[in-house]
Amino acid sequence: MKRPYVILNAAMTLDGKIATISGDSKISSRSDLIRLHKLRAYVDAVMVGAGTILADDPSLTVRLVNGKNPMRVVVDGKARIPPEAKILDSSAETIVVVSSKLKKRKIDTLMKSGANVMKFRGVKVNLNLLLKKLYFQGVRKLLLEGGSTLNWGMLEHNLVDEVQVTVAPKLVGGEKTKTLIGGLGFSRIKESTKLKLLDMSKNGSELLLRYRVVGAKRD
Repeated sequence: MKRPYVILNAAMTLDGKIATISGDSKISSRSDLIRLHKLRAYVDAVMVGAGTILADDPSLTVRLVNGKNPMRVVVDGKARIPPEAKILDSSAETIVVVSSKLKKRKIDTLMKSGANVMKFRGVKVNLNLLLKKLYFQGVRKLLLEGGSTLNWGMLEHNLVDEVQVTVAPKLVGGEKTKTLIGGLGFSRIKESTKLKLLDMSKNGSELLLRYRVVGAKRD
């Protein structure tokens, strides 16, 4: 299957959290945010889940460096994102991926708000097919800035090629606090996603780790 090269990028605390119990996800330093915006300028598209839009209302544009805004893709099977979400502005193309089971009025609302709607049969979005469709729309490099649920979905289906994680010198705790990867999780260590370290660098007290995913599915 032809699909984009997928980079999962995230910032997390030392205890693996991507937000606090209240949803505060401002973990990265400004220099790490600049690195993120360089990544956005490098890729053809940025993908997030509906939960990220509802929690943070990001624009997912390039602002801290010079460069083009990537296409924005929101996996939102139930069309939960509000019509006033920043991601629906005119600064870049936005594709909202939904279930074909939705009522027509929900889809019409998204389209009137500026989104291009991509429908998938069934209740859940087929991530394999989504990446294939994005590839044929010209997306060769895709930045995954998902929350823990979408990150799990992509890793579960072996659709991530590279992982870049900034580890911040903070500990926030919380049994129900979101971690880098959520979902059901693998039941055995031997089933887990295997990584090969490509590079690590220090930025002040932050540590940037870059990994290649071993055996990522590309055919």
